[in-house]
This record gives sequence, C-alpha cells and structure tokens, in this order.
Amino acid sequence: MKLYNSLTRRKEEFVPLHEGRVTMYACGITVSGEAHIGHGYQALVYDVFRNFLHKQGYEVVYARNYTDVDDKIIARSKETGIPADEYARMMIGKIDAVMRKADIGDPTIWLKATENMQTIVDFIVALIEKGHAYAGGNGDVYFDVDSYPAYGQLSGREKEDMLDGVRVENDGCKKNPYDFALWKAAKEGEICWDSPWGKGRPGWHIECSAMIYAAFGEQIDIHGGGRDLIFPHHENEIAQSQARTGKPLAKYWVHNGLIKVNGQKMSKSLGNSLLMEDLLARYSGDAVKFALLSANYRGDVNVTDNLFPDAEAHLVRFYSLIRKAEEAFQQEEGAEAEIDAKFDAAMNDDFNTALALADLFGYFKEVARLIAEGDPRARRMTNQIKKTYSLLGLFKRDPREYLAQYAPKEEDVPAEVKAVAEERFAARKAKDWAKSDELRDKLKQMGYAVKDAKDGYTLEKC
Repeated sequence: MKLYNSLTRRKEEFVPLHEGRVTMYACGITVSGEAHIGHGYQALVYDVFRNFLHKQGYEVVYARNYTDVDDKIIARSKETGIPADEYARMMIGKIDAVMRKADIGDPTIWLKATENMQTIVDFIVALIEKGHAYAGGNGDVYFDVDSYPAYGQLSGREKEDMLDGVRVENDGCKKNPYDFALWKAAKEGEICWDSPWGKGRPGWHIECSAMIYAAFGEQIDIHGGGRDLIFPHHENEIAQSQARTGKPLAKYWVHNGLIKVNGQKMSKSLGNSLLMEDLLARYSGDAVKFALLSANYRGDVNVTDNLFPDAEAHLVRFYSLIRKAEEAFQQEEGAEAEIDAKFDAAMNDDFNTALALADLFGYFKEVARLIAEGDPRARRMTNQIKKTYSLLGLFKRDPREYLAQYAPKEEDVPAEVKAVAEERFAARKAKDWAKSDELRDKLKQMGYAVKDAKDGYTLEKC
C-alpha cells in the first residue's frame, strides 16, 4: 500500500511501526460551534482510512480529539451565558449526533483536552526540564523555537516566515516573537486549572502532543488532519513531541484538502459555511459521502450548486438498480472478485476513493444490462458492490427505504414543468440540441434541474 507522506512530500510504501497493528491520530473539532462540512469531510476521510486498513488485516487503534477549551469556546460561553465546560459538552453531543446521522464512524478512542489536564501539565514540565520551554513571568509558558533546530521541517517555512498568519500575544514575555504558548494564564472569570505557573489552561498545540503521548507513547504510525493544520499546529506538535522524546512523533503525516464553495475558501467571514445538519436535512448521508469522496482526499473539494444534487441523482439510480436486482432474482451465491480487487487496487494507491467511485458507473451499467437480459448475475454484482463499498459508508440502507425518501416523486412535479421536460426530451431524441438547451434553461427558470439518462431523464428542484 502506498501512502503520501506530507513530511517527505512523496508516496511511500506503508509499513507500520509494529507488524499487524496501526496507531492513528486525527485532529478533531474545536467545539465552539456546529459541525460544518469541512469537519464532516475530515472525519469521513480518516474513518475511511481506518476501515480500509482494517480490511487489509491490520488491528487499527484510531484516536480523535475534541478541543473543548479555547478562546472561541470561552467567547461563546460569555455570549450565551452557559459555563464553558457545559457549553462544550452540549456542542460535543450535537456534533456526535450529526456525524452518526451521516454514518461516519466513531474513533476507537475519544480524547478531550479537559480530561487530560495533568497529562498536559506534566508534558510542559518535561519540556522545561529539557530546556525547550520557559515560563514567561506572567503565568504563561512558551516553547523556545530556537531550542529546536529542526523546526519548519513539515511546512518548509523559514523563521522569517513563521509569523505569517500566526497571532502574536504577550511579546514582552517571549524570548522571540515566534515562540508559541504551551500554557496560558487565566483571565478573570475564565475557566481554569491549577498548574506550577498558576491557574490557567493549555495552549492549543500542546493538547495533541500530550494526549498522543498518554494514549500511544512516544510514536504513532499515522497523524492526520486538514491541510490548514500543517502550520502552525502540526509543525508545533512535531517540535513539542520530538523535543521531549528525541523520536519522530509520526511515521506518516497525512493531510486532507479543504472545502471550497463555488471556488472560494469556506469561512464564516464570507458567510458560506455549510453545516452538516443542514446538508443532511436535504440530502442523504450516502449522497454527501459520495460527493466528498469523489475527489482525491489530498485535493480541495469545490462545492458547486450541483455537487450534492448530482450525487443524489447518481445514488437514486444506483439504489434503483439494486432494488430491481433484488426483486428480480433470488440470492446469488459466490462473489464478484474483480469488483473487490479493483477497489483494493485503487485504495492501495494512496486511498484513491475517486477512482474507486468512478468504477461504479461501469458496474451499474453492467447491472442494468444483466437485469434487462434476465441474467441473475445482476444480483451477485449488486451484492458485491454493497459489501465492498460499505467501507466508504455507501449502500448500507434498504433500497426501498432509501428510494421512498430520496427518489423524486412524479406527483410533486407541476404539470407545466413536466410538459416542458417532455418537450425537451422530444427535442433531444430529434437531436435538436439548440432547442434542448433552450428548454433546459427554461426549466431552470422554473426552478428545476433536468438530469439526462440513456433512456429518459429525472427532474430535481434547484
């Protein structure tokens, strides 16, 4: 199996530290708000990684964290009047619920900053004792970047570039402006914990290093997260952990791409954040996962107006063929080894879900042909598709239930819309492409998108 390592910037043969066992940690969500599509995408990617590694015969221990105390959570606590710890617990409950609604698996181990405070303090003490950290005199503790010459190895940044995009605080207490906080002194009224430096709370970066150390020891196989975490978060994790242990924190660093909305980076400031709860109110979990996994995990996902409607239309067709095969034929014994082998080949090449999903179109075309010919192998193919692609979280629902919920209902389409659609279908059959395009635009103005198929079309609300 080949895996792209962000640290070495190349694909490498995957060989875990211990034969037959994989330890994996992925940075989770800061629970200051609802889970958006970027959170869902990242959780989905590493759930798929875990599932495929397990399929390959590895015992996988997958840890994921919740950052449940930080500046944003404290700010939300003040806005809402809900104590910070209570607010964090409430948001974790909501986030867990929406991820499970999307059928994104829980990790093996959940880690929370607030449940590991002594571990974090002990880690900071060890760094101070080794000369890699210092107390600033105001209750804050900082990592001494100059004490770790390899700093910048993951991001490739030079020291003069290190302040780009990084908030600088309490400069007067730092040796250097690029030193970063390991412990922050509590401000009046803030949630806090005792430490050798006074009451306070951890900086963002230290929690992951400390919790990995507590859960797995000095090294893990895979450390994952979004590409936006490479600097400063993961760079700082490497510095903290390796300064303490003298060993590489992770053998493989893996980063998924980011979500863009119509070509723009998704952000609250642009008002284009897409909440998972809202998406799942409109589309099936299968469609959301199909859309997100249709891109290579290392590239960005561009959410256009058609991304999820198109994905749902594909899933409706796929589920419809599964239903037809199940209704037409008895259970077929045996497997379709080629489907599983092609899936494994795609996934062994750096988890290429895009290629694996592209293969589905050919498989279902063949299923449709077999159904039309009365060939019971259609049932065996759909059985294998369901078994193999369940690893991506797809085709796990009863097709009748799925179609009842998500297939377009003929009676819901107004008669005038149907008339235009039929006129357009006739124009396509006559190869009058100009007329067809004109009527497609007219349907769009009426609020409907038309999706062409070989033997017809479907209509969806825009």
